[in-house]
Amino acid sequence: MKKFLEEFKAFAMRGNVMDLAVGVIVGGAFSSITNSLINDMIMPIVGIFVGEASFANLQIQVDGAVITYGNFIQAVLNFLILAFVVFCMVKAVNRLTNKKEAPKAADAPPAPSAEAKLLTEIRDLLKEKQ
Repeated sequence: MKKFLEEFKAFAMRGNVMDLAVGVIVGGAFSSITNSLINDMIMPIVGIFVGEASFANLQIQVDGAVITYGNFIQAVLNFLILAFVVFCMVKAVNRLTNKKEAPKAADAPPAPSAEAKLLTEIRDLLKEKQ
C-alpha cells in the first residue's frame, strides 16, 4: 500500500498533471465568460435578424413528440463561437511568445573532416604545379 501511495504521489506531482489541473480550472472560468459573450452580446444581435434572441425555442411536433432542433442549433453555434474565441486567444499568445524568443545565431559550419582537409591540400598542390 505504501508503494502505491508513493507512485500516486509521484504521478500527481508531475508537472503535466499540475498544468492540466490549472488548465481545467481556468477553462471552467473561461467557460462562464464565453457563455456570457454568447448569451448576452452575440445572441441578442443575432436575434435582431432572426426574430428571437435564442434558437432554443425552435421546435417541431411530430406525432406528439417534440423535437427541439433549436437546442441543437444553439449548441452548434455556441461551439463555433467558443472555438473561434479560443483560436484567436491561442493565436495571440503564440504571437506574443514568438516575439519574446530571441533569434538564434547561425550555427557555425562544421569543421572539415580529415579527408576533406587532405583533398583540399592535394587540390592546392595540383594548382601550384600548373
